[in-house]
Parts: sequence; C-alpha cells; structure tokens
Amino acid sequence: MKKNIIITLILLLIALLLYYVMLPPINLSSPLFWFYVIILIFSYVILSSLKNNIFNKNLFFKLNKVEISFLIAIPSIITLIIMINFILSPIFNAKNYSKRINVIEGYSFVEDVKPVDFTKIPLIDKESSEKLGDRKMGEFTSMVSQFYVSNLYTQINYNNEIVRVTPLEYASIIKYFANRDEGIKGYIIVNSVDGSSSLKTLENGMRYMPSALFFENLYRKLRISYPTLIFDKESFEIDNDGNPYWIIPTIKYIGVGLKKEINGAVILDPITGKSKKYKLEDIPTWVDHVFSADLIIEEVDNWGEYRNGFLNSIFAQKDVINTTDGYNYLVMDDDVYLYTGITSVSSDESNLGFILANLRTKETKYYLAPGAEEFSAMASAEGLVQEKSYDASFPLLINLNNRPTYLLSLKDAAGLVKMYAFIDVADYQKVVVSEASYGIENAASKYLKDSDFTDGKLLTKEIILKNITSAVIDGNTYYYLTDSENNFYYTSIIVNKTLLPFLKVNDKIKITYKEGDISEITNIEK
Repeated sequence: MKKNIIITLILLLIALLLYYVMLPPINLSSPLFWFYVIILIFSYVILSSLKNNIFNKNLFFKLNKVEISFLIAIPSIITLIIMINFILSPIFNAKNYSKRINVIEGYSFVEDVKPVDFTKIPLIDKESSEKLGDRKMGEFTSMVSQFYVSNLYTQINYNNEIVRVTPLEYASIIKYFANRDEGIKGYIIVNSVDGSSSLKTLENGMRYMPSALFFENLYRKLRISYPTLIFDKESFEIDNDGNPYWIIPTIKYIGVGLKKEINGAVILDPITGKSKKYKLEDIPTWVDHVFSADLIIEEVDNWGEYRNGFLNSIFAQKDVINTTDGYNYLVMDDDVYLYTGITSVSSDESNLGFILANLRTKETKYYLAPGAEEFSAMASAEGLVQEKSYDASFPLLINLNNRPTYLLSLKDAAGLVKMYAFIDVADYQKVVVSEASYGIENAASKYLKDSDFTDGKLLTKEIILKNITSAVIDGNTYYYLTDSENNFYYTSIIVNKTLLPFLKVNDKIKITYKEGDISEITNIEK
C-alpha cells in the first residue's frame, strides 16, 4: 500500500511538472492534450514496472497485466485518433471543408476599394519596421541593455494612422529578475506611412509577457485562467488610448486538431493580468487581428480546392484554384484586410484575381482581375534595375486611377527603400520605377504619364474647356470638367498634378478617357 502511495505521489508530481511546462488544454480535441496523456501513461508504466521489479528482485524486467494494458492503451489511443481524423478528413467531407470560409464573389474592386490616398499607404513593410524599431531602441542606452524588441510588429489602424506596434521583452533570465518589480515599461510604434518611430513609455510596466517567468509568463497566465481553451497565436495591439493588450484568439477543432476555426478571443491586459473572453460578435472594434493570415489562407485554399469534391482536387482539377505564396495588408475603414492573389493550380505566373479578408470579422471577397502573379510583378520591377541588385518587397494592391495596381518598394542590401515601382495588375509589362527620394506621388504621376492603357475601352481627343471645378473627397482632390460640347469629365489630381491646378476656361487640352455619363480622364496634357 505504501509503495502504491509513493508511486501515485511521484506520478502526480510528474503530471504537475509536465502541465507547468507543456501547458496543455484540458480539451479532447487538442493534439497537445493527448500527447500529455500519452506521456503520463508511459510514465506510469515505467514507475509501476520499476517498483515491481526492484522490490520483487526480478532478474529480468517484466510487465504485469495492468502495466501491459496501459502500454497497449498508447497505440490504441493513437490508432483511434487516426481513424477519427481519417473519417473527418476532406476525403469524405470535401464540401464541408470548402465551406470553412464564406468567400463572396461578384464585387467590383474599384467600387469597394477607394482610390489610393498616398498619405495613408503603408509603404514601410515589416522588415523595414524591424530595422527602424531596433534603431529607435538603440537610442535608449539604459533600456537596450535590459530589454530587446520583440519581432511581432502587428500592423494596426491606430486612430486612423497605419502603424506597427511591438512590445519590449526581457533580454535574459537575469534581466527578468532585475526588472520584474517594475515590469516592461514600453513598446515600439512605427508609422507604416512615413517611417517615423517612437518608444512609448508606460507609467506602469507590463508584467505578463512571453519572456516573463513563472506565473507571470503570458502563456502560463492564460492556461491557468482558461484551462480548457485552445489558443491560437497571440498578437500585440494597443487601443485608441495607447493602452497595450494581448489579443489571443480561441480555437475549436473537429476530431483532434482538424479544421481549425476561431470562435472568439481573450483580451489580456499585460499590466494588470486581467482578461476577458469574447465571442466573435462581441470583440471590440479597435481590435484588428483576430483571424491570422495563415488561417485565412488555409481556409481560402480549402474553398478553392474542394468546391467540386476531393477526387476532383487530385485528378481532373476542374476549377481548382488556390492562393499565391505571399500576402500583404490593406487598411480600410478602421479595419485591417489581408490581401493575396488567387491562381489556378495549373498556372504559376498569372492570377485569376485576388481576395480581401477582414482580419477582425473574416468577411472575405473575391475579385476577378486576371493579371500578373505577385512574384512575376516583383521580378519585372527588379529586372528594370537589375544592375543595382535591389530586392522588391511583396506588392501592395491599390486602386490607382480605377485600375488594380501593384505598388512595391525596391530596397538595397541594407534594407533601405531606394525606389518605388508601379505595375499594372492586368499587364505586368506596364511597369515604371522612380527614385524614392522624389516622393511617392511623383512616382505615381510618372507611372500614369508613361503607361498607355489602351485596352480598347479608352478614347483620346482634344477638347476646349468650358468649365472646371475641384472638390476634396476622402482626402483626395478631384477635378470636374465640361467641354465646349457640354460633355462631362472627372479626374484625380494624381493624373497630372502639375497641370490640373492651373487649367482655366477656354484652355485646349488633350485627354485620354473612359467613356460614360461622366467620363473618367486617365491622362491629360496640353
């Protein structure tokens, strides 16, 4: 009896230590939970067999019936999980997998996405943000020896400014003990438009962090507070008042680890440790990242692959499409959207269109826009300046002059932006690169002037101005013209900002336009 009590206490100690280190959710659909259970079963078999063989002085290592039963349970559990997951896999449930995400079709990109406002375009990507953040941290010599900058750099809409935010972390175990009483008193914020960066200091330090130890460790704090929940990857965000929070989406599976879905989120205050679990529909609107880019892409791929059944996705592959390898973000109406291209599985150099997915609500729209695949566009831009060995960033998708257009940066070996490139989505041979030092609007004007969009829908003629007025809409200046024959036109100042402000009545100009009730001018010159 005493021996059994000792074995039980040792096993309990192992279970507690494993739970402390592994932090498994007590949830039957979690693969980590079953891994934890299997380790405990194996530990029991070893402890029990050691007790029996040592105390009975067996010369040969033997297992009794109970120990054998427990040992057999391990492959039985694994086999059962494999069988359940096989039955619930796309092989038998292709239609369900294709409906993991509701992809809405039939929308117009130029109607949904406002014309680009270059004062709100995130030209600074994550890689450049990291360099700017490290440089800013280096200015604070008293802190740089104690903390390091996390590589999270979450892109958010912060009071209508597009920024990336990332926390500081303890530089080592020793630095944790030296600073734990005050916590981490700052985070880095990098403006994704102009590249300005700052270290925001906090009156009260952040204590519940990934680099913290013991029960101040973020993951341990979450597991103790919510022992049954399965968590997705955390993101670091700030609310409209600049207060920091951890956003941790919660997951549900079918089977064991299959068909991951986000069903809510936990928002944790890293300063106080207080947290609250939200349903999807109740998550505050200042939160930008609930659905990860990887999950959205996985679900869109399932939608594109399994719409016509599993066998079709393997053999005939009729109408099978999937996402391209990269992605980027757009910020619209206080939300962050994931952008990625959609291509046929039989094509690797062109896109059929692209999707925009709201990372807070998961609302996803598919826009048909046949054209260049992103990496082909990147190669096209690099090819124009191949002697400089610049590297192209993954493109931003913008609405320029009512055409889907790729905007990307060309960076040198140090990661500094040297040039901008504009590339027409429909024809990646229409590419113009410009020196970054002249500004992004100058680059856009050069692109519009140098690119000839003769797709059969554009007309060219000379007109005499009868009237011209201007208006500012959503931060963009538009001009409305009437010619001597009472035809109406409109255009953006981006089309020719050096000419449009100086036009006057009776001026004779040459325009390229798209015909309509109010025709759209795509190029204008005297």
